[in-house]
Amino acid sequence: MPEGSVDDIPSDYRPDLAPWSGVEILLATLRDEIALLRIVTIAAAGGKPPEFTPTPRPGIPPKSAARKGGGLTDEQRRALDPRLRNQT
Repeated sequence: MPEGSVDDIPSDYRPDLAPWSGVEILLATLRDEIALLRIVTIAAAGGKPPEFTPTPRPGIPPKSAARKGGGLTDEQRRALDPRLRNQT
């Protein structure tokens, strides 16, 4: 590591929010595939497989956090769909 490179990192730097390299994406995909193979093997042997949870990737929120806002309001739906514009 070059000298002084650690000093150049800002104090608010979050490595968990940094984009992944191709190797990290490949490794996460491989991990998910191995987990799915394990689940299929357990199911094929007659057992009850655990629920599959994919490896979280940066920039992709978990499914539980995807709908924080609760969806569209009625006004927003009317603005998007012309069939609803005349309804009150």
